[in-house]
Amino acid sequence: MKKQNDTDVIICGRRYTISGFESEDYLQRVASYINGRNEEFKRKNFYKLLDTETRNILMQLNIADDYFKGKEQMELLQKENDARNRDIFELKHEAIEAQTKLTALQAELDKLKADYFAAQKTIVRLETELSERKKEKQE
Repeated sequence: MKKQNDTDVIICGRRYTISGFESEDYLQRVASYINGRNEEFKRKNFYKLLDTETRNILMQLNIADDYFKGKEQMELLQKENDARNRDIFELKHEAIEAQTKLTALQAELDKLKADYFAAQKTIVRLETELSERKKEKQE
């Protein structure tokens, strides 16, 4: 079972202790993400005019927006991955079918070659017999 980690982070200039089962590095990246989004908003003129509650709501809305966009992207990638996996499965199936057909055709070819060589031997034997009979008749 994973151990819960307590990690000190700095968010918007204030120190917080956050807990989670994720690594300390991960928790620091979460704090860093929030700081980055906060800095991004601070650079916009309209943000400075907003009261604290509106700023917090705006930040929450944007983080939720990032989350849902990321989730949609992940779902799209999962669908693409599933489609590729189906394509790979179908290609493997087609390759197995082609290999099976090739093996059957190779066996048929081998049989036809054997039949051909047998027929060639028969032709040679018959030509030899014919030639001998002709000689016998001539004598």
